Formats: sequence, C-alpha cells, structure tokens
Amino acid sequence: MSAPALPSRSPSDGAAGRPSPRPSGGPSDGPSAPRGGGGRLRGAAARHFGGLPGPFWVVFAGTVINRVGTMVVPFLVFYLGSRGITADQTPYVLGALGAGGLAGPVAGGWLADRVGRRQAILAGMVATPASQGLLFCSPGVVTLALAAALVGAAGSLHAPGVAAVIVDSAGPTRRQAAFGLYHWAINIGAATAGAVGGFLVDRGFWLLFVVDAATCLGFAAVAAFALPRTPPPAAKGPAGRGGYGVVVHDRLLLAFVTVSVAGECVYAQTEFTVPMAIRDDGLPASVYGLVAVVNAAIVVVLQPFTNAWVLRFDRMRLWAAVSVLIAAGVALTGVAHTTTGYLLTVVVWSAGEVCAGGVATSVVADLAPEDARARYQAALNWARGVARFLALGVGPALYAVAGAGALWWTVGAVGLAGAAGALAIRPALARRTPRPAVLAAMP
Repeated sequence: MSAPALPSRSPSDGAAGRPSPRPSGGPSDGPSAPRGGGGRLRGAAARHFGGLPGPFWVVFAGTVINRVGTMVVPFLVFYLGSRGITADQTPYVLGALGAGGLAGPVAGGWLADRVGRRQAILAGMVATPASQGLLFCSPGVVTLALAAALVGAAGSLHAPGVAAVIVDSAGPTRRQAAFGLYHWAINIGAATAGAVGGFLVDRGFWLLFVVDAATCLGFAAVAAFALPRTPPPAAKGPAGRGGYGVVVHDRLLLAFVTVSVAGECVYAQTEFTVPMAIRDDGLPASVYGLVAVVNAAIVVVLQPFTNAWVLRFDRMRLWAAVSVLIAAGVALTGVAHTTTGYLLTVVVWSAGEVCAGGVATSVVADLAPEDARARYQAALNWARGVARFLALGVGPALYAVAGAGALWWTVGAVGLAGAAGALAIRPALARRTPRPAVLAAMP
C-alpha cells in the first residue's frame, strides 16, 4: 500500500462536514519534529507516545491495572467445572455472560454521555467486583447464570466512557494512535493476567476473584483522583436527547459497524475454534496456551511502534488489507497440524491485529457528534459482542457438522467480504471524515 494524499483541512471535533483551521501543533494535535542532539531517540518517542494529554494516560494506566487482574472471566469455564457444573450446563452460564455483555455497552454509552465519563467508569469498576462476588457465592446453575449476566453487563459498562475520554482528549490527528496504544494496554494486561491467573488457579479460585476485584477498584481509584471532573457534553440537536436514535439513523455508521462485525467474527475463531483444531490434531492444551502467549507478545512488542507507521495509510484501505491478512492467518489453521504450524499461523493473524489496532474506534470517533461520542462507541462495542455471539454459535457448529475445511474456507470468504465492504464505503467515509495532514514530516 502507498501513503494517501491527505487533505490539508481537518473536520471539526464534532459534527462532520464543517472544516476547521489546520491544527496548531498543540498537545493534542500530534508531535512536532524534535530539535537539538539526540533527535532520533526523542523523535521516535514523540511519534509513538507523544501528543497525548493527561486524561488519556489516566485511562491508559487504569486499563493496564484493570486488565492485569482480569482473571475471573478467562478462567470461568474452569471455575464452573470446580463447582460441579456439567458440560451441558456450562453453555447456559456462558450465554448469560454474553447477553450481559450486550447490555453493558448500551447502558455505559448512555451513562457516559448523559452523566459523565468519569462517573460511567466509576460505576463499571465498582459494579464489576460486586457482580463477581455474587458469582462466587451463587449456589446453583440458575443463580450462576444470573450472576454471570451481571458480570457481563458490569464488565463492559465502563468501555464507552473510556473510549469517550480518549476521543475527548486526543485531537483528530492523534485518535487512531491513541486507540492503538489503548489496544496495547489491553494486551499488556491480558498477557500478564493469563500467566498470573494460571499460577493462582492451582492455589484456589478465590484468589482470582480477590485479584480481579482489587484491580477493578484500583482503576476506580485512579479515575476518581486523576480524571478531571468535567460535565458531560452540552446537548446539541437530536444527539443530545440521550437515546440511541441518533445512532440508529446514521447509515454510514451502521455500514461501518457491519464491516467491523465481519472482522470480529473472523478473529473470534482464534478463541473458539482454533482450540478445537489443536485438540483434534492430538496436541495438548499447552499448545493453545503457547499460541496465546505468542499473540500477546507480538502485539505488546510491535503495537506502539506500528501506531506511527500505519497513520501514513488511508484507514479503509488499511482495514481492507488487514482484514485479508487476519482471515488468511486464521484460515491457514486448516493446514496447520503441528505446534510449529500453529505458531506460524498466529504470526500472520497477529500482524494483522497489530496494524488494525485503533482503526475502527478512530473511524467511529470521527463519525460521532460531540455529544454522542460514548453512544457511538457503545454501538461499536455492542456490534462486537453480537459478532462474538455469532462466532461462538456458528463457528463450532460449522466445524462439527460440515467439517474443518468448510469452516476455514468460510473464514476466508467472510474476511474477503469484510475487506470488500470496507472499500465500498471508503468514498462516503472520506467525504464525511476528511483526514487532517498528520505526520507529514515523518521520514
């Protein structure tokens, strides 16, 4: 791909189509070229981490703290087994968890836009350990399912508020990089949580609940003391009415969300059907653990340095390319039958994940009116939850009924369809969200 010719005028921070003057080079508009000695090192740091104000780093730090302790949900299947929940009962609990995950972003988006970002984050970070406590104390499968639904809702309640803080604090030229770094923070925490959680499980599941609760309250403390006490955006027109009508009537947003669902359905197979393929090849569960570690390591090492590089490219062309790359990597699972083969596939789809970090959320941020930013991000989170539901239901079923070959060919086709959809809506997105001239002086 070649770097696009970016327009010299940027959209206003809210409604699209109203140009504003060129960025002034302030802290939220992107880094400037370094001066004096040691310029290369400072320039690299500025490109990868510069130009982002305090509120972004508050939610970045809080996310790392929270994700390091996110252990209850990843190990939930094992916890249910320790409670005597049978294999045919487990899907009810997991389904309830997923249903709650669909409700959480909707409530969180409304709360962040109508009450405030800080309050929405605090609500989610306090409600999560409370719901996990109910899960730990639940006596049977019915109460476990109800508690799991609350865990799913509470655990996703804060996400639109965090995304809105990032949009509010990072100017148009730095949003994609900011969301890429946020994706990096999630993976730093996930890699650590997986390793620590596996160690703690053998010493008692109650430790997972304690650590998870402590890190949620840690994020709450960071948000309470370090995030500014700013009121929610002033209501302006239909977006300010507080509901989701403004989202539902935005056809371009719905088109982009549909494209993102295709990509999420493909990527979700790495969690749901890749483990089945590894099992059916007679390989131990530790191979999937190694796949997860390699994926996290690739993202953690490359994400901050890739952020500046991918800003050179048109976002929808980039999205189309990484959709093909991720789909190819996941589909190659069909020809991988050894540990080495699986590790080679993870390198391919992880490279796509690294390049895609921050693209979807930055596009949605640019589409959103100023007073509906959290609800727009909630719509993207909700669509991702729907995609994971589809992937969980359709992927394993197709694998079991039609065979592994049918699944991996379908994965490739869905990835290509998502890439085609991205290119199809690219002209409309370019008209509504013209990109400012970012990083034009970068070598």
